Amino acid sequence: MNFLDEILNLDPDAKSKQIKKGSIIQRAGELNSKAYFVKKGLLRSYTIDSKGKEHIFMFASEGWLISDPQSQEFTHPTELYIDSIENSEIIVFDLSAFNEKFLNKDQLKQHIQKMSKRIGVLQKRVLMLMSHSAKERYHKFLETHPELPNRVPQRMIASYLGITPEALSKIRSEIARSN
Repeated sequence: MNFLDEILNLDPDAKSKQIKKGSIIQRAGELNSKAYFVKKGLLRSYTIDSKGKEHIFMFASEGWLISDPQSQEFTHPTELYIDSIENSEIIVFDLSAFNEKFLNKDQLKQHIQKMSKRIGVLQKRVLMLMSHSAKERYHKFLETHPELPNRVPQRMIASYLGITPEALSKIRSEIARSN
């Protein structure tokens, strides 16, 4: 059973939804137990600091799941905005359905593996932001998301990497010259 089938099995109220490019599906400060599985398109989650600057937390393309798990697990208002970068088709479901249903041993093992993988990805990202150069972060971004440079504006990639669009432009020029 694939993850989408599992979502639909565990949450019979899960709904497919068409989202237009630029639509905000979650705003910071809301109470939200929803998660979004991307069937088609591209979403992002981000925060906006006190100066109005966006900081992209993650991109979610086809087959990815995006949500604000800290808000859901601890019933805090959300910290993340989630919006659509492209026209998208998503499955909206309630994460609490996963907590309320009895999972057999194999399902529980799969969920723990998925959670461990997500934690591992986030750990790598935090360590990379703390210890790698901007050029190394960009290379890692390309390894992880090879399809995104053609789908995402450069300013969003720069935000994700924690650098300015000008710094990213310089890095891309250096890479192009060395190839």
